[in-house]
Amino acid sequence: MSYPMSVGRNFAEILRALDAIQITDGAPIATPANWVPGQDVIAALSLSDEQAKETFGEVNIELPYLRFVKPIEK
Repeated sequence: MSYPMSVGRNFAEILRALDAIQITDGAPIATPANWVPGQDVIAALSLSDEQAKETFGEVNIELPYLRFVKPIEK
């Protein structure tokens, strides 16, 4: 995130981005826009529906490419 010095910083967004980076590191998931810790994440398309269910348990399939799951605790 790069801002000119004349623009204020949103530290809540910086912390949110760091949380998202940590939770997705090495995991087959992605965080949606405006995600905050504790919310569901998106199962990677590299996983089939069956693999997603085995890995995460319940899978909320909204669209074939948009499958929400609970993140795995690290």
